[in-house]
Amino acid sequence: MHDQISLRNTLELAVRPCNMLNQQFRTDQRIPTAMALDSDDKNSTIEYLESEKIDRESSPAKFNIVTYPVDYTLEILYNKLERNEIQTPNFQRNFVWTQNQSSKLIESFLLNLPVPAIFLYNEPKTSNYLILDGQQRLKSIHYYIKGVFDQESSNDGGAFHLTGLAKDSQYNNLAYSDLSATDQQFLSNSVLRGYIVKQLESYDDLSKYYIFERLNTGGTSLENQEIRDCTYFGKFSIMLSEMNHESKWRSIFGTNNLDKRKRDIELILRFLALRDFSDYSPSMKDYLSNFMKRYQNADQEQLSQFSLIFEKTCNSIVAHLGEKPFHGSSVSRLNVALLDAVMVAFSNHTESIPKDIKGRFGILLDNKDFIDGTRLHTTDRQTVLARFNLAEEILFSN
Repeated sequence: MHDQISLRNTLELAVRPCNMLNQQFRTDQRIPTAMALDSDDKNSTIEYLESEKIDRESSPAKFNIVTYPVDYTLEILYNKLERNEIQTPNFQRNFVWTQNQSSKLIESFLLNLPVPAIFLYNEPKTSNYLILDGQQRLKSIHYYIKGVFDQESSNDGGAFHLTGLAKDSQYNNLAYSDLSATDQQFLSNSVLRGYIVKQLESYDDLSKYYIFERLNTGGTSLENQEIRDCTYFGKFSIMLSEMNHESKWRSIFGTNNLDKRKRDIELILRFLALRDFSDYSPSMKDYLSNFMKRYQNADQEQLSQFSLIFEKTCNSIVAHLGEKPFHGSSVSRLNVALLDAVMVAFSNHTESIPKDIKGRFGILLDNKDFIDGTRLHTTDRQTVLARFNLAEEILFSN
């Protein structure tokens, strides 16, 4: 078997059984065999790469944070929610509890039963709190005292009467205004324990990112971009979401269906962040998070520049390389390391594309060093630099 293995072939072989891959690649043991895919990976249009998985699951360095307990009365929590001093992260916008579930929580307070604690992140710039865990409990309390259930629904909710309780419960069908003065006071003075998480260094708030990653309790772990959209929600994240609908980008990504875990948005972020790849340092996860933090509320001029270069790059790639140029021809999965290097190279030459660009692209796909750079250690600094420099040199050098 020739030492020169085509990237076209390795893309196609990426998810075949391990024994098949071992036969195909026994001349070069550095080429990784296919690994077992997570359920999300099996359903994704993105090719599985072990190095990318290791990077996105990488552990952070130690953080200098403090966690301390507080006992808030429900009246204090209600007033903080009314003043928007306790805020809901963007990815947790939906209130999902039924009125019966919320009613049983309120009854637990009235019966003086224990209720699980909440976790709040202290925002250093505003001193407001971001809900890490406990949104359903906090909103149930807010809705009941206010008297309207689920104010976020399209019909603005209805009167909040306690429902779904035992038939002999003395609180059945009672709104807050129906409670006796004694019960109202007892409920208002009931205590919900909270844990405040505060990062002591002001120069970096990446701990917030990792807390969201590890503390969310919805049953399905959040993907990196879902967490970024929460921790760094702002003008930049809104722009990324809008860019994700660009028709030429969808042609490159390979489907008009938006990725439910926002991995398509993460690829746009990756493209923009790596346009200045000389400054890259691992991990990719933290590098992208820091980039998103830096431009969280960028001015309109900067956002317009990002949008324009992305649009021009996508248009140029589809015009010269066609649809799905970064997918294997048989498995039809997108190689993220191929995409980032070629898209960044194209972004620097949208007005001067060589006439033989398609042939140059073929040469790039057959380059042994470039193959390694899109299959092995894809987020290591030296691999990223080598991959991007090769794409620039082969595609656009005179």
